[in-house]
Amino acid sequence: MFYLKFKRFYDFVLALIGLIVLSPLFLILMIFIKLDSKGPILFKQKRVGRHKKHFNILKFRTMRIDTPRDMPTHLLENPDQWITKMGKLLRKTSLDELPQIINILRGDMSIIGPRPALWNQFDLMEERDRYDVHRLYPGLTGYAQVHGRDELTIADKAKLDGFYVKHISLWLDIKIFFKTIISIFKSDGVVEGGTGTIEKKQIEKKESK
Repeated sequence: MFYLKFKRFYDFVLALIGLIVLSPLFLILMIFIKLDSKGPILFKQKRVGRHKKHFNILKFRTMRIDTPRDMPTHLLENPDQWITKMGKLLRKTSLDELPQIINILRGDMSIIGPRPALWNQFDLMEERDRYDVHRLYPGLTGYAQVHGRDELTIADKAKLDGFYVKHISLWLDIKIFFKTIISIFKSDGVVEGGTGTIEKKQIEKKESK
């Protein structure tokens, strides 16, 4: 598909420009992370990439160094206790994701695409297999992220990712990009430990009737 080749080209160009323009912000965040808590500035985690090939995703560290590894935040007991003060700000604004610009330059990721699953999120991978999601590069942001993000169930995330696979286009990528910017400013869908929050609210509403 021609668009996928073009997509890889503009991913690299935009990521390179982004890294240069945002380098002062990178430096400021790195200083604050180091002053806030002990540990490395960057956090590496094994994720699932295109064709289920594993790669190390890069993020600014938002959690304590003694946090259980390779466990989704929503599965941790009381997730807030593990997140640093600086980490809460980074997560709320999604600034912790900025180092993934490097992943895009490396060819591990795309700017727009399904968010990469943890290597052990077998339930999410199984659902995504139904929609052939893994044929695409995972993204810094994606269709599911602007339609619920942490509040979505695993099944709903995979279904939205499948919609993106079926309708992928430059116009759709542009819409997702600008919706992401709006969502970041509004902190839409950001719920620590909140996977499936929409479904939980619906169940609680029914039980209260």
